[in-house]
Amino acid sequence: MHYNLLTIVPIENTNYVAFTFFIGCMAMLGASVFFFFEVSNTDKKWRTSILISGIITFIAAVHYYYMRDYYLATNLSPTFFRYVDWLLTVPLMCVEFYLITKKAGAKITLLWKLVAASVFMLITGYIGEAIYGNDPQSWIWGFISSIGYFYIVYLIWFGEVAKLANNAGTAVARANKTLGWFVLVGWAIYPIGYIAGTQGGLFGVNVFQGLSLDLVYNIGDAINKIGFGLVIYTLAQADKETTLV
Repeated sequence: MHYNLLTIVPIENTNYVAFTFFIGCMAMLGASVFFFFEVSNTDKKWRTSILISGIITFIAAVHYYYMRDYYLATNLSPTFFRYVDWLLTVPLMCVEFYLITKKAGAKITLLWKLVAASVFMLITGYIGEAIYGNDPQSWIWGFISSIGYFYIVYLIWFGEVAKLANNAGTAVARANKTLGWFVLVGWAIYPIGYIAGTQGGLFGVNVFQGLSLDLVYNIGDAINKIGFGLVIYTLAQADKETTLV
């Protein structure tokens, strides 16, 4: 069956999940415009970071446009579009950690560690959700996926990223800690969606039964992707003011 995803489908007033897709698309698009316009108002050394922030939210805005129409046309979760979006945007969010610590001596190997862990986390999560979502043992794939997540958390809070950020100065250390909270708490929203949307739930028990995984994912995306960019922007502006002083 073919669905024309370019057709505008109206949203019913009671369809709150579809409404979050629409709001997510508009919020991501608005954030993209802001970041792209602010690139020229940012010190040269931070422009790449701000540009990547805009690219992240722009990619998300495009996918949210398609995910909204897919959801309305099929009443199914747009799992494929969702993970394509994440496979593009989550590694880019990891790139931000490399960029803010680069001046403190971060090597390209750190970037590949972060990207590899994020890709591993997403691929195993997709297998669990898209292929084994209706299997009571789907929680096993969620657990495997969490290994990549906790490795990223370790690098940011205690490992190489944390050490480099502390050596880069107070502003970078503070920004890294804020981004670290996004990863530790903000990214923790996604396992809730996974548990709610798969038969295996949490170790075989669906403790969030009845909760829409798309509602959880949409809120999590808006908080994390836009929030990530705003932290980077704040860091760039604070560094600019320090330089002027």
